[in-house]
Amino acid sequence: MKDIFSKGLIIATVLLMSSCGKSGNGELTGVQGRGKWFEPAPYGMTFINRGSVNIGPNDQDPTWSSTPTKTVSVDAFWMDDTEITNNEYRQFVNWVRDSIARTLVGEQYPEFMVSEDRDGNIIDPPRINWDERLEWDNPDFMDALEPMYIPSNERFFGKKEIDSRKLFYTYYWIDYKQAAKGTNRYNYETQSYEGTVIDANGEERPIENRSSFIFSETANVYPDTLVWIRDYTYAYNEPWTTKYFWHPGFDDYPVVGVTWQQAKAFCHWRTKLHNDYLTSHGEPEIQDYRLPTEVEWEYAARGDKEISMYPWGGYYTRNEKGKFLANFKPLRGNYVEDDGLATLRVGHYEPNHFGLYDMAGNVAEWTITAFDESAYMYVNDFNPNFEYNARPNDAPVMKRKVIRGGSWKDISAFLQVSTRSFEYQDTAKSYIGFRCVRSSFGNEF
Repeated sequence: MKDIFSKGLIIATVLLMSSCGKSGNGELTGVQGRGKWFEPAPYGMTFINRGSVNIGPNDQDPTWSSTPTKTVSVDAFWMDDTEITNNEYRQFVNWVRDSIARTLVGEQYPEFMVSEDRDGNIIDPPRINWDERLEWDNPDFMDALEPMYIPSNERFFGKKEIDSRKLFYTYYWIDYKQAAKGTNRYNYETQSYEGTVIDANGEERPIENRSSFIFSETANVYPDTLVWIRDYTYAYNEPWTTKYFWHPGFDDYPVVGVTWQQAKAFCHWRTKLHNDYLTSHGEPEIQDYRLPTEVEWEYAARGDKEISMYPWGGYYTRNEKGKFLANFKPLRGNYVEDDGLATLRVGHYEPNHFGLYDMAGNVAEWTITAFDESAYMYVNDFNPNFEYNARPNDAPVMKRKVIRGGSWKDISAFLQVSTRSFEYQDTAKSYIGFRCVRSSFGNEF
C-alpha cells in the first residue's frame, strides 16, 4: 500500500510540473517558449568584462595633481581589438556612394528600389534594392549617375572621378536624455506630453508626441586627406595626402582625417549594416555600435592592470631588449626609432592583457565623452560619462571631445593610460582615428 501511495505521489508531482510548464496551473511561471539566447562574439572585437577602475591623474601628471582619484565601475562591453582601418572605413564610404547611386538610378528604373514588402504592403519611402546589379559603365545609367561626378570644369587633367563632397550619410537617433527628464514625462491624465525639447539647432519646441525625441544628423563621410599637409607647415607630405586613404598598401593602417561627427556616423552605419542582416534572417537586433566613453577606454587600455602607467603594464616605453613598445615620438625628430615614421599597420606591437592592440600610440582615438577639466569631480561612479550634443551656434569650448591614447607624433606622456586630451568635434587630424565598442547584455562571464 505504501509503494502504491509513493508511486501515485511521484506521478502526481510529474503531472503537476508538466502542467506548470505548459499552462502555469495558476502559478507564476513567466512567459514560456522564448528560447535560449546567447550573444555571439562580434567579428574583430574583444570582450571586456565588467569591473572597476581608479580614474584620475597618475603620480607623474603635475598638471592635474590636485584632482583626486575616483573609483568607478563600468559594465561589460565589446571593443574593436584594433583601430578602424582605411579598408574598413572604405566599406562605409563605398556603401554611401552606392546607396546614392542606386537612389539616382531608381528614379528612372524602379527595379533599383523596393516599394512593396513580401505581403504586398506599400513601403514609404521605398528602400534600396541591393540585389539589383548596378553597372557604372552602362550607357543607360550614365545620365542618372552624372551628378555624382566632379563637374567637368573642376576635373584635374580631365579625369572623371566621384565627387567626394557629395557623399553624405543621414541617420536618425533617439535622445533618451531629453526623454528621461521629469518635465518631459507623459501625462496619463491629459494623454499628452507637456514638456519641451531642444532641437539640433538649439531651439526649444513643444513635444508633440514621442517622435519629438527623434533627431537626425547628416555627415559627409569622406576623410579629409589634406590633413597630412594642413597639420605640418614646411613639410613635404603630398605622397601621404594622395596615397594614404585609397592605396592598397595602406589598407590595414588606421583611418585618419575623420572628425568626431564622421566617427559617430560610421558607428550608426555599422549598426544598421549588422541589424539589417540579422532581421532579414529572422534574428533579433543587436546593441548599437558606438564610440567608447572616456572611462570605458581607460578601463580597457589598462588591461586589468590597475596601477600600470602604460597599457603593457610597465613604467617604461622599452622592453627588456631595448625595443620600443608603441608607435610614438620617442626621441627628438627620430620618429623611425620605434619602427615607424608616421602611422603603422594596426597590430604591429603586442596587445595588452585584454587582447587590445595600439591602445597607446599609432593614432589617438575619439571617445563619445565631452571634455571638461573637472568632469571627474561630478560624473557618476556607475558607468560614468559626460556628453553634450553641441549645436552649430555653441561656443567652440562646448565642442571639445576627449581623445585618448596618444599618437605617432606625440611624446610618451600622451601614451599613459590616464592622460586626457581633447580635440574639437568638427576637426580632422592626421593623428586621430577611432575604434568602436558595443554594450554587452545578458552575459555572465
